[in-house]
Amino acid sequence: MSWIKTINYEDADSNLKRIYDRVKGPNNKIDNVLLIHSLRPHALVGHMTLYKSVLHNSNNELPKWYLESIGVYVSHLNKCNYCVEHHFTGLKSLLKDDIKADHFLEAVKNDTLEAYFDSKYFKGMYYAKKLTLELENITKEDIESLKTLGFSDGEILEINQVTSYFNYVNRTVIGLGINTKRDILGLAPKEGNDPENWNHK
Repeated sequence: MSWIKTINYEDADSNLKRIYDRVKGPNNKIDNVLLIHSLRPHALVGHMTLYKSVLHNSNNELPKWYLESIGVYVSHLNKCNYCVEHHFTGLKSLLKDDIKADHFLEAVKNDTLEAYFDSKYFKGMYYAKKLTLELENITKEDIESLKTLGFSDGEILEINQVTSYFNYVNRTVIGLGINTKRDILGLAPKEGNDPENWNHK
């Protein structure tokens, strides 16, 4: 499951179990990407607060499927198969159209997103790619071009934060050898405006 020790639900002390109770899935299952924080429970709290805030908060204005698409794309760019598998499963659930979802994943793998999205949403994905692979080349003009296509400052912030979050979690996963063994793919917190609600059921 990973290259460092983790503590499962049954062996957790009362403090860790209290946190696990907020994120567990069926049968007390904790996804490996969360289990990896078990030796430092405060880091799990920080991770989940950020994750819920940037991706699963109803105050976001961009469509949830688009934010999830950014996560899949960034994870692919970083060669993080764990996050691609998890978040593509979530995207399929959001789209409720397996053919459309499969076409998206094909466009991601073949670098043909320009043909999949309209010019506005493609430009948002291009910004996510540049932020991931060419951070040193980001300029004010990148932001201005997003505004010209109709993104508000708040929506640009959403793209930036989702991209930044996935760059963080991709490096956690790859850097610690996390795999999907025994995970339930696609579990995620419900949408809401409460960043403290992490329920994965």
